Amino acid sequence: MNKKYYYSLLLLLCHFQLFGQTYKKEVKKIDAYFSQIIQDWEVPSMSVGIIKDGQLIFSKGYGTKEIGKEETPDKETLYAIASISKGFTATMISQLVDEGKLNWEDKVVDHLPYFAVYDPMITQLITVKDILSHRVGLGTFSGDIMWYQSDYTSEEIIKRIKYVPQSFELRDGFGYSNLMFITAGQLIKEVTGKTWGENVQERILDPLGMDRTIYSLKNLDKKGNYATPHRLENNTKNIPIEWTNWEEIAATGGLISSVEDLAKWLDFNMKNGIMNGDTLISASSRNQLWKIQNPYTSDLTKSHMETHFSGYGLGWGVKDYHGNLRVSHSGGYDGMITMVNMIPDQQLGVIVLTNGLKSPISAASNYAIDVMLGMKEVKDYSKLYLESSNKRFVKDDRVEKMRESKVEGTKPTLNLKNFEGVYHSKLNGDIKVELVNGQLSLTFEHQSFLNADLAHWHYNTFELKWKNTSPWFTLGTVNFTTDNQNNVTGITFEVPNHDFYFEEIRAKKVK
Repeated sequence: MNKKYYYSLLLLLCHFQLFGQTYKKEVKKIDAYFSQIIQDWEVPSMSVGIIKDGQLIFSKGYGTKEIGKEETPDKETLYAIASISKGFTATMISQLVDEGKLNWEDKVVDHLPYFAVYDPMITQLITVKDILSHRVGLGTFSGDIMWYQSDYTSEEIIKRIKYVPQSFELRDGFGYSNLMFITAGQLIKEVTGKTWGENVQERILDPLGMDRTIYSLKNLDKKGNYATPHRLENNTKNIPIEWTNWEEIAATGGLISSVEDLAKWLDFNMKNGIMNGDTLISASSRNQLWKIQNPYTSDLTKSHMETHFSGYGLGWGVKDYHGNLRVSHSGGYDGMITMVNMIPDQQLGVIVLTNGLKSPISAASNYAIDVMLGMKEVKDYSKLYLESSNKRFVKDDRVEKMRESKVEGTKPTLNLKNFEGVYHSKLNGDIKVELVNGQLSLTFEHQSFLNADLAHWHYNTFELKWKNTSPWFTLGTVNFTTDNQNNVTGITFEVPNHDFYFEEIRAKKVK
């Protein structure tokens, strides 16, 4: 071995050892806290990573990849990172801006002529920046019931956005819109001639060496070492579920990654878009991503969490924190909740990946950040947030109220045969209601996961007996509406949950 090379390698190893020793006390404290968190929250597993000054100084897995099995995750274990993917989408848009193929103020409709929202005039004004900063006028999660578990292509989804109701004026509010990031993904495809997946592979994953990160379930078994998603029953019981295919809408939340790979992603961002000497995005573009484009409402009379200003940049949440810039994003997928945080001024990053829906991502992230920042007093975030989470669960009594409001002893006003037919939703397509052997069933044209048998609830309302179990909702009903002559005219849904608005379906009988 070349002596010069040998001594360089020895010095590098010594540097890593000394670097790790520097934060030994902090890491030990964090590790002990995380070990307790996994027990208190009863989440199946949690994989965490802390990056400091370009080094992954701590990574560890807690719990089990799947309930009922004894297999602990590690820094290479794969989790769906969902909306953390939005930062990748925004970064690729910034690369296209650097290449002169796009401008931030380009009108979306100029690149995607079929793009339209609630108002034709507003459609003509919406820019690339608008769709990446949640300010187009759509409500948070509005329209998501259209793409969830559907076989729509991205283009088909975008063509139906015009039927999603307006929530606020353009650039005059915040509405977290997955639909707009699906649009951004299609914009990337239109400009480059390649899919979002091909672009993210070539433009980010390969250059950063993120060789375990994937965007298609086809490659999950090939990679191996992945966690299993879990749904939550009665706020206590974790039940394993199948992975859900989000490849078509990957631009808004389709990446599957690990602590080790995400450490590379955070390091790249904190190094201002430079990796191994190559500038993948310009400083000006990176600044656009981290600039508050859409401010959240702030209470300046009382600082919350040492934060006075916060908002959304382009694919990232941005705020001040103890005098530092804090850049972050969380992700929610069927059975998995994740979060990444950066304190760029301190070259500090924290990654928390979990495979359950009652997740301590915020508690774990905040605790690790405070310890690493050397805060004199570190709050017991786990206790605070767990109490809050349990209270929210108890407070959400919508399902209970539905059951209490059920009127016993009623009958439908019509023969069951009259409810048969095809009902059309501008968002979800055709929904067929059939009567077979005295049993009504409901079938979605594009979302077979939502198919259900119908059991009489009261009057002309029927309970949805789902053919598949969702992690997001349980009890649901469908009501058959009638006109003055008692003819069936349509169906409406009531399915209490926080993520998918079934009331937006609004299907009219067409056949």
